[in-house]
Amino acid sequence: MTSKQKSEIARMRGKGTSYRQISDILNIPESTIKSYCKRNNIQKGAAQVEEFVSCLQCGKAIAQKGKTKRRKFCCPQCRVKWWNSHPEDVNRKALYKSRCAYCGKEFEAYGNNHRKYCSHKCYIEARFGGNGND
Repeated sequence: MTSKQKSEIARMRGKGTSYRQISDILNIPESTIKSYCKRNNIQKGAAQVEEFVSCLQCGKAIAQKGKTKRRKFCCPQCRVKWWNSHPEDVNRKALYKSRCAYCGKEFEAYGNNHRKYCSHKCYIEARFGGNGND
């Protein structure tokens, strides 16, 4: 079943169309339509009909349900992959500028305004001193 057929089933079922009528229109077995609707909680005459959008990374269909926040990705792996490959498109609201407590270099930290060091290396040298050969 294609994503277009799934959205059509959700739309028609939301309008109150029966399983048999949907089956005749889309040429899909009635039992397939019935089980799909039961699995995805698509009810006859429901005021809120599922909306399908595509994942920004892989293009897989994502069902948008109810009044919840709209999903952009099908899974966490796709979200991370997209964020890493499109850094210019990410709206980073929590970007903080700080000065490294060890080397004095200015750096930007995302999501953490209490960060003291620009890198793990500076943290280790400040904490344990020098080159670490004690």
